[in-house]
Amino acid sequence: MKIFGIAGYSGSGKTTLIERVLPQLAARGLKVAVIKHTHHDFDIDRPGKDSWRAREAGAAAVLLASDHRTAVLTEHRDMPPRLDDLLAQLPPCDLVLVEGYKRCAIPKLEVHRAETGKSWLFPDDPTILVVASDVEAPDTFPRIDLDAISQLTDFIIDHAYSRPTA
Repeated sequence: MKIFGIAGYSGSGKTTLIERVLPQLAARGLKVAVIKHTHHDFDIDRPGKDSWRAREAGAAAVLLASDHRTAVLTEHRDMPPRLDDLLAQLPPCDLVLVEGYKRCAIPKLEVHRAETGKSWLFPDDPTILVVASDVEAPDTFPRIDLDAISQLTDFIIDHAYSRPTA
């Protein structure tokens, strides 16, 4: 499985970029998984449901299964999961797009929008290979326009597949 990261500040358009690139990756015959990191607590379970009740009672994990999908709810308690551990849980796929995990040493692109008013990440992260932005990057750093989806898709494939396998 190959891995490529999408980094950027909240509101920069990381999820939108992934949403736009995924159909092109699938059209090229790639089976793609996405890992999305969030700094916010979340719960896909609902209070009172059997799975919620099992977790509340102390289950370390609950696997929900239907005829259409499965989800594993794992309680990490005071130990956030490492990216390598999450990758090991994925079903077989060709490529994993990792949204977030800015500090992980994986090849990635930075999504940057001028309107967020945030600083650039690439000067402090040697694993950022290019920026996807609506403005030119400083210091002539490589840039692809946010709307150049085919070019961004090519870049992701080229750079994910030029790196050693995870």
